[in-house]
Amino acid sequence: MTDIMEFLPTYIFIIVSGLLTFTAIGHILYQKRSPTGMISWIMAILFLPLISVPLYFVIGIRKRESKHKKAYVNFHKPDQHETYTVDDSSHGILGILEKNGIPQATTGNHFEFIFSSTDAYERILKEIHRSTQSIDFSTYLFEFDKTTEVILEALTQKAKEGVRVRLLLDLVGSLKIYFNQRKFKSLREAGGEVNFFVSIKKRPFQNYLNLRNHRKIYLFDKERLLSGGMNLSNDYMGEEDGNRRWKDLMYTLEGPSVNDFYSIFQNDWEYATKERPKKDFVHKTVYSGTQIVQVVPSGPDIPKDALYEALLDAIYNAKERIWIVTPYFVPDDNLVQALIVAQHKGVDVKLITPKTSDHLLSDLGRSSYMRELDNVGVDVVLYEGGMLHAKAILFDNEGGMVGSVNLDNRSLFLNYEVVTFVYSEAFIKNLEIWMEELMKSASIGMQKVTKRREAVENIMKVFAPLL
Repeated sequence: MTDIMEFLPTYIFIIVSGLLTFTAIGHILYQKRSPTGMISWIMAILFLPLISVPLYFVIGIRKRESKHKKAYVNFHKPDQHETYTVDDSSHGILGILEKNGIPQATTGNHFEFIFSSTDAYERILKEIHRSTQSIDFSTYLFEFDKTTEVILEALTQKAKEGVRVRLLLDLVGSLKIYFNQRKFKSLREAGGEVNFFVSIKKRPFQNYLNLRNHRKIYLFDKERLLSGGMNLSNDYMGEEDGNRRWKDLMYTLEGPSVNDFYSIFQNDWEYATKERPKKDFVHKTVYSGTQIVQVVPSGPDIPKDALYEALLDAIYNAKERIWIVTPYFVPDDNLVQALIVAQHKGVDVKLITPKTSDHLLSDLGRSSYMRELDNVGVDVVLYEGGMLHAKAILFDNEGGMVGSVNLDNRSLFLNYEVVTFVYSEAFIKNLEIWMEELMKSASIGMQKVTKRREAVENIMKVFAPLL
């Protein structure tokens, strides 16, 4: 009896470990994911079960099916917006997106790039001061610094004037301030609301580390929008202070497509706070813009992988060029193969990414993919002017994409993201000029490495879907 009791904890540990291992493998086989990702997870669990099994349940689960899951985004469109919808036959991507539950593209929009971190900061302050009804901000990272100090003061003043102010911050991205929120006191006392996606107090049993809200949405009066890749931090935007900021993109948008951003924000807010707005506001229904815009969210609140399918379609159907800007490049095999096929067809394929990013594991994971593209003639452009954080793609002379999504497995299949597809000559020309400027501060092609380094890169490629 004594012997049994002595080994009982060991027996229980073995049984529980075995059950969790089989449960994890069963879930991997059940969930929709690429064969490479599936094999990577199964190998990791079989060879390193004590580390990989708990890691899978924390960061490996994609679309969540439970009574607590986030509802799919419901895109509410005023009846008058039907006037501005675009026939999906005008651009090939539009049909794929619409069939995957993405709202139709609309005309009547005014889109404008912001390439300067100072201009982005000044524009946000300008729009705050202009707002008369509501201000809705959603960002991944928020830091208390000299940039956000001024922004918070402006938001607090607007809240005092009776403007509804809502600030939604990602819990993991803004973890540093989650446990020290005293600097939000003035804003909250003025009537402003600050919440986290998702608060430990409001949703104590949720998976916090895996499904992150990476969207950047800055909405004013439900009529004017800033979005792109910039978080609210002096590293991304602010007054000129002599420091080198991360290179990034923002844009402004006015028109019927702004309503789609509001639907996305509202869905995120209701999930994070468990509350609906006490009041809402009427917005414009007549627009004078001319640009065709389609807003494309991705993540667990979208039933299918619409953005991923649209990217594959655009790459396979490109005839002249595919220029990609991304800070992190850890794609799946399908995207890499699509780019290789495009290169073999004579398409001008360029991948512009920082020579060294802020994530060592990402840099190790990307190298074998980039070397594979470099070997078939793709221009692998390594930006040397600092950290490049922008995300944008040009397809031929038809249009392009800009937003929050990186070309890695986390952004494409796990995070809550949002991008904008734009079809206009001005968009294409301005983005082309900006990309050409990036290439002036870059080297082209991968450097030769030792066999040992190449072996490490190939090993990292096996586990890249886990990064």
